[in-house]
Amino acid sequence: MSETNRMIVLDCLENLFVHKDFDAAKAALHPEFITHSPGLPNGRDTFADAVKNSPLAGATAEIRHVVAERDLVMVHLHVAGTAIVDILRVEDGLLVEHWDVKETGA
Repeated sequence: MSETNRMIVLDCLENLFVHKDFDAAKAALHPEFITHSPGLPNGRDTFADAVKNSPLAGATAEIRHVVAERDLVMVHLHVAGTAIVDILRVEDGLLVEHWDVKETGA
């Protein structure tokens, strides 16, 4: 299960941040997707559209590490030089919940 969830999350985040294929990314999100990230809306379509229309949408992104355990997958990536750790919960093959931590300036 962990490896399958790892691949589901990796595919979705690559589509969101690397390939900029927002329709493909939406296919991996549950219609009632919940994010705990301040400023980002809940819901598959509104979340994907918010990422698409964010100032970072055109930025270079690189996924550095992916760790999966049961229904949780943690991804360390850099977007526009900022380190981010996303934590996603997978249920029945879809991403259902999201948390993130972003690097802040010293």
